[in-house]
Formats: sequence, C-alpha cells, structure tokens
Amino acid sequence: MIQADTPLIIEVSLNGSVKPEQNPNVPYEDDDIVAQAVECMEAGAALVHNHTRDPVFGKTGAMDAEDYARPWRKLLALRPDAILTPTMPADPGGPQSDNVPVEVRFAHIEAMAQEGLIAQGLCDPGSFSVSVPTEDGVFAPTQLVYRNDAHDSHYYVEACRRLKLGMSISIFEPGFVKFIMALHRAGKLPPGGIMKFYFGADSMSFGLPPTAKALDAYLEMIEGSDLPWSVSAFGDDCVGCGLAEEAIKRGGHVQVGIEPYGGPRTPTNVELVEEVVALAGRLGRPIATPEQAAAMLNLPTYPVPFAA
Repeated sequence: MIQADTPLIIEVSLNGSVKPEQNPNVPYEDDDIVAQAVECMEAGAALVHNHTRDPVFGKTGAMDAEDYARPWRKLLALRPDAILTPTMPADPGGPQSDNVPVEVRFAHIEAMAQEGLIAQGLCDPGSFSVSVPTEDGVFAPTQLVYRNDAHDSHYYVEACRRLKLGMSISIFEPGFVKFIMALHRAGKLPPGGIMKFYFGADSMSFGLPPTAKALDAYLEMIEGSDLPWSVSAFGDDCVGCGLAEEAIKRGGHVQVGIEPYGGPRTPTNVELVEEVVALAGRLGRPIATPEQAAAMLNLPTYPVPFAA
C-alpha cells in the first residue's frame, strides 16, 4: 500500500458545470483556463482537469476536441510538464435521447492523444442517476443517467491501452471499484491508472458521504493492491469537511477546485490548491511535482510529445 510519506499529488478541477453566477472566479475562456492552470501548478497542483462549454448532458455527438486543444496547446507551451485530463459527454439512453456510441463520446480524447496533448485518458466504469433536490429535499424525478455500461467501460480501458494513456478512473459508486478491481486481479489493467473516489454531499445524487468511514470502505475494497487513489468531495469543501486530511493521513491524494467545491464561499482555484498544500505541510506530506506524479502514476507516454 502507499506509504504516508509518499509525495501528495494534487489535482485541480477548474470549472465543471459551475456557472459564473455561482462563482465569478470560474474559468471558461481559453486564456483564463491557461492562467489559472499555471497559477495552480505553481502553487502545487500536478494534474489539471477542466471542461469546455460543450455540455456533458444533452450532447448527441462528439465533443469538440479543438475546444480542449486550444488552451491546452498554450498551457503546454508554458508548462510542458502539465498532466491534463478531459471529460466526456454522457450517454443517458432511454426515452430522453438516442444512445450516443462510446466511440463518438471518446473521439475527442482519441484526437488529443494522437496530437500528443495528453498522457492520461478517462475511464468511468459505471452508471448513476442524476438529479437535484427539490425544496423539500427530495430528489427530482429526472430521467438523466450518467450511463457507462460494461461494454463502454471495457472500451475505455482498451482505448487507453491502445493509445498508451494512463487512466483517470472516476469512482462515483462502489460498483465502479468492483469493475476495476476485477481487471486488476486478472492482470488486465493497462499501466498508469489512478482511482479517483468522488464522494457526494447530501445534495448530490451519487456517491458515499465525504467521511472517514466511507473512505475506509473504499480502501477495504482495494486492500492488497498498489493502485494509487485520490479523493474529491462534490458539493462540499474537501479540506473543510476533513476528507482531504483523512486521505493525506492514509497516503492518498486529493482533488480540489471550483468544479467539486460546494461550501459557502466563492473561492478561486488557486486558493483551494493552497489550502491543500498548507494542510499537507501540517501533516508532513511533501507535494508531488508533475514529474514525480507521472512517475508515481506510471504514465506510459509522459512527457507528451507535443511541440508548440
């Protein structure tokens, strides 16, 4: 298992679906994404995740790879050590839309890998219902599903293997872990994966709560493996609620940023990174550089061969 003195990998998730009226500091313009990514890396972030204005839900075709590539080319020209991770559109299925083939939903990641912009791909090995609470606290009767069936999940794994990408493995529910651990026990995971445990506040329709007991449940599921892992608290404050501290003490890693943050403030991305850095200092964990993170994650093609 990972030792407690392992350098701490910090990932910053810059925007997600957060709107400027929710937090005026959220970046969507290319130059803002680049500026905030550089600032966060200078503060201690090794991994950078962002969305574009392309919606995750309601998308019927491929995401526009160029919308990712434009700021990332600029960022890599400034910080060629950056480890970048995109997202992908949902396939809600059912009556609300036609199914979107997995090859279409993954096409922008494939394009960026071929250009040499990314060393880490994406694997979301499972599905969950998406809703929001109504005024009485009951989740609304939506028909939205973030859908990744077993066929899709195998596709992500094999696409990352073929493209020689590490895998950013999103864990929204415990069943996602079972899929990955079955591959791990069979020796069929490609190199370079990190399990990202996405905990959900009560206002989120997915995930275990951001508590020490819930984290321990996940760690029991991966016991005996050497897979790196990180935590993120969607709809909560990862540092403020104590989850980041529990992860750091156990040798894990931490994702923060405007996307998952759900506290009372409107922080900047760099403030959220700096809070993790300060916490790690108090707990005696050194901060991983991007080069150290890439080595720890065993990313097959880092640094990427991109040339500005």
